[in-house]
Amino acid sequence: MKNTSIIPNHVSETLIFNRATGWREDMPAYIEPGTRVLCLYRVSTDKQLYHTEDNEADIPMQRKRCRKYCESMNWTIVCELQEEGVSGHKVRAENRDKIQQIKEYAKQGKFDILLVFMFDRIGRISDETPFVVEWFVRNGIRVWSTQEGEQRFDSHTDKLTNYIRFWQADGESEKTSIRTANSMGLLTEEGCFTGGCCPYGYSFVKTGRTNKRRQEVNDHKFITLSKRKVRKRGDTTRHNTPCI
Repeated sequence: MKNTSIIPNHVSETLIFNRATGWREDMPAYIEPGTRVLCLYRVSTDKQLYHTEDNEADIPMQRKRCRKYCESMNWTIVCELQEEGVSGHKVRAENRDKIQQIKEYAKQGKFDILLVFMFDRIGRISDETPFVVEWFVRNGIRVWSTQEGEQRFDSHTDKLTNYIRFWQADGESEKTSIRTANSMGLLTEEGCFTGGCCPYGYSFVKTGRTNKRRQEVNDHKFITLSKRKVRKRGDTTRHNTPCI
């Protein structure tokens, strides 16, 4: 199996990256000093991932935006790293392999600019992420977002802006968690099925309820035991596995 990934740029060219390391293999012969870019892409859940024809996990929207931004700035992407299903709100930087890897590359002087689609891709923890960004800047790495520009630390106001940005992102994550928990609770109170295994004594049925994408979803309905065979220890299921 090839260890390279040829990913269309969708802007003007095709870039070739090593699947295992994320480093570009078709590196230009000359790169303008100070323009070597490392791109970080992140999604919080596996459901946000797309898959290529080779069944490789991809985050195309962030990738396209970052590549287009680099072209507009005349920067050269030298490495692309992505975090698949990693929460920037729940997982601290010390436990995120890609963040630690990027720090090592920064210490080795392998890139000049850390680029993300939005700054919250770096993280959403108010008492940590602002200092992660500041660490990169203090170590000679410019930190940019395609939507918010460059995060600088030239003044006390810059430091305050940096903290407020991630404090706000942290709060948005907490609000999302609260809204999700409340919505699931209301659905459960209404007798709607919210996922997982079907409870014992119930069966999946279609009730006409649809999700936000207007797709019909399953609910569960109680089935009286007199109408179904009750398996006992030692009986076999339809898959010929013993009941325990």
